Amino acid sequence: MSYQSQVQAAAAAVNGKPGWESISAESVARMRLQNRFQSGLDIARYTAAIMRRDMTAYDADPAAYTQSLGCWHGFIGQQKLISIKKHFGTTDKRYLYLSGWMIAALRSEFGPLPDQSMHEKTSVPALIEELYTFLRQADARELGGLFRDLDAARDAGDAVKAKAIENQIDNFQTHVVPIIADIDAGFGNAEATYLLAKKMIEAGACALQIENQVSDEKQCGHQDGKVTVPHEDFVAKIRAIRYAFLELGVEDGIIVARTDSLGAGLTKQIAFSREPGDIGDQYNSFLDCEEIDVGQVGNGDVVISRNGKLLRPKRLASNLFQFRAGSGEDRCVLDCINSLQNGADLLWIETEKPHIGQIAGMVNRIRDVIPTAKLVYNNSPSFNWTLNFRQQVYDAMVAAGKDVSAYDRARLMSVDYDATELAQEADERIRTFQRDAAAQAGIFHHLITLPTYHTAALSTDNLAKEYFGDAGMLGYVKNVQRAEIRQGIACVKHQNMSGSDIGDDHKEYFAGEAALKAGGAHNTMNQFAA
Repeated sequence: MSYQSQVQAAAAAVNGKPGWESISAESVARMRLQNRFQSGLDIARYTAAIMRRDMTAYDADPAAYTQSLGCWHGFIGQQKLISIKKHFGTTDKRYLYLSGWMIAALRSEFGPLPDQSMHEKTSVPALIEELYTFLRQADARELGGLFRDLDAARDAGDAVKAKAIENQIDNFQTHVVPIIADIDAGFGNAEATYLLAKKMIEAGACALQIENQVSDEKQCGHQDGKVTVPHEDFVAKIRAIRYAFLELGVEDGIIVARTDSLGAGLTKQIAFSREPGDIGDQYNSFLDCEEIDVGQVGNGDVVISRNGKLLRPKRLASNLFQFRAGSGEDRCVLDCINSLQNGADLLWIETEKPHIGQIAGMVNRIRDVIPTAKLVYNNSPSFNWTLNFRQQVYDAMVAAGKDVSAYDRARLMSVDYDATELAQEADERIRTFQRDAAAQAGIFHHLITLPTYHTAALSTDNLAKEYFGDAGMLGYVKNVQRAEIRQGIACVKHQNMSGSDIGDDHKEYFAGEAALKAGGAHNTMNQFAA
């Protein structure tokens, strides 16, 4: 609906109502445009449709992959989307990622926690709601600026400029984008997963990522000690999430099924099997077992009968059962196929390194069964990207018979190698990793889980070093404020970013000429007008 149509619709609602003569239909239309999304469910339905379209586009052309950065606060997510719109003119194919790790480390009332699902589960939907509150405020702020420009053009009698601004309003692209939100292992059983999923969807999440670890043994995907669950347990949670989406009317909701089997060598349960070859039997076939006879069964032993043989799975003192070494990739492939066959939409394989060949090897096996299989992939800060890719280039040089005597493979992270041909080739591979992996390894969505955690730490360290050192105030002015001004960072006008101008607009709507507005001649933000 065009801007003028919005004004006309508001006029139909306002005009003729006794006592409403001072209500401006155009102001009502503006407030409606600034508050397009009335609820989190509105957002979830809108963004789910975006993701579905993007998934279809990727199936047609792998160059149409999508990206996101993890954000631990609404302001961080807001600034990310404002920057994307500024630099690229569109938010298309750019999402938000909500990291369970960052919630545990930064958003728990207990204080910083490891990524083990010990934080309050309600903190997850709370952050989703916060992120979308800040994105909706970014919409209101940008539209408010357009409305003020429109008023100025009208006051100047410039009809051409006024029409051009109306066209900008009509074609305004919201900052609200899809969010892929981490529900960890569901924080309990399938019912607990369903209840939390509903809260996350009601807050606005259109895509939920769930992993196949045991809830009460959950570990970060890049740490040791991970314990997986049998497929039927995991499928029950996938169904629970699907029911939550459907109950709330988000029929396009997306489920991302994550497998940690590549790095998880343990299971808490032996799967129930009805017949040879079923999914429980396949899960159990990866257990590290020894063949025994009846006379060797000891007190408390758990044994499995398979193909007429009696097998005793290796059980640790922790009461966990061990998988065979080297079975991780096969288990990942089975996990992924079974998840897609039982309602998941996208896959996540947590790997120990960013290696396109390794990822593609698993994806190709999955696609032999399900041709449209595609991944969400964590371009994780837990990887040492520099070292990994320099070693990959080194190994490729060795395989090609090139002379590598100038390099020490164990020391390739050293600054001594930064200007070498090897390092430059590694950096080029890092630069094109997302594009190449999307084309070769079925990666639909690339994300970095914890980037803003690291950028906040780095920028704060640099500021503290300068400000509390010899540079003093120049440490802030030169490296922060001056850089903000020259790079056009919107929040240099922090009063405007916090909503001061929106508040002034409302004061004028509500009080007319009697409004006491903050944006007058003595507002110091006017120093940043140039």
